Amino acid sequence: MQYRRAQVPGGTYFFTVALAERKSTLLIERADRLREAIRVVKLRHQFEIVAMVVLPDHLHAVWRLPPGDMDYPKRWALIKAGFSRGIPKDERIRPTRIAKRERGIWQRRYWEHLIRDDEDLQAHVDYIHHNPVKHGYVAQASAWPHSSIHRYIRMGWLKEDWGIGIEAGGGMASEAGGVGLVSPTYDVP
Repeated sequence: MQYRRAQVPGGTYFFTVALAERKSTLLIERADRLREAIRVVKLRHQFEIVAMVVLPDHLHAVWRLPPGDMDYPKRWALIKAGFSRGIPKDERIRPTRIAKRERGIWQRRYWEHLIRDDEDLQAHVDYIHHNPVKHGYVAQASAWPHSSIHRYIRMGWLKEDWGIGIEAGGGMASEAGGVGLVSPTYDVP
């Protein structure tokens, strides 16, 4: 089956990618393995990670692809495969996956959204950084170790206390004192 996906060369995309077993903690248990799989793919198929958070059973990311390139499905397939190769084969595998010689680590599909403009980008970056709080893992976004928020704080784009007092799903950029980090730094197609 061919899925209809928004593909714009050089586009900026938001992704949600999840494990098949949604109660798993594999992504944070093996965060180093995931980081290495991403590093290897980035070397061979360049892209920019604008923002990312890794939670126990899923991750969110915003990527910017190089001009003329729209093949994010290939990159995700390679990242998933690279991560899976380093994991012992002890997961439950459904017969349909066995028939296709697939592991049972990742959900087959993932969510993707083409970022439309700077406001859309800001909203998705804020969503990513606030997600560990939304899920109840931490009370403050900067307390979650597997997040690009730490790079944003180091660069001076966000303060250490960013997001404190935000209701889950709230308008983060306006309520959290977002510093307009998107406009001067990122050009969105």
